[in-house]
Amino acid sequence: MRKIYITLMLVVGFSAVGIAQEINWLTLEEAVKLQKKNPKKIMMDMYTNWCGPCKMLDKNTFQNKDVADYVNKYFYAVKFNAEGNDVVNFNGKTYTNPNYNPAKANNRNSGHELARYFSVRSYPTIIYLAEDGSLLAPVIGYQTPQQLELYLKLFKNNDHAAFKTQQDFQAYAQAFKPEFKN
Repeated sequence: MRKIYITLMLVVGFSAVGIAQEINWLTLEEAVKLQKKNPKKIMMDMYTNWCGPCKMLDKNTFQNKDVADYVNKYFYAVKFNAEGNDVVNFNGKTYTNPNYNPAKANNRNSGHELARYFSVRSYPTIIYLAEDGSLLAPVIGYQTPQQLELYLKLFKNNDHAAFKTQQDFQAYAQAFKPEFKN
């Protein structure tokens, strides 16, 4: 009886606090396959195992309920270790990490060919891809839920298409009113 009571208290406690929402992470190949049936943009988190800001992004931003709900509804989310050893087929080409060293799996390692294809040089970098798989933009660095919200809504609504200059984006960002909670 005591175990049931403790379990019940834990469930009630977690419900009251709110359990972190999960993003439905996919591989890039899964996301591209889903795009063919139901077109959506792709948000790809390029991270490394040793990257502190990447871990903060996972903990503080990607587990935010508003972020997770929005991403799950409007994007295919891909999590990709930019120094990992995965074999990825994308746009008719196979990408690997030929210089990967398993002994350095949790330290700085060789950059993956897919990361180089997208010109990723720092972590985290969030890559946004259009419904046809073309690159929309990379967004470099840690983002709070409200900072990420700006980019999610910018690309989801295709507002980026109207920008002709960096000043256009700056005006958009200054006028943007975030709605996501911390």
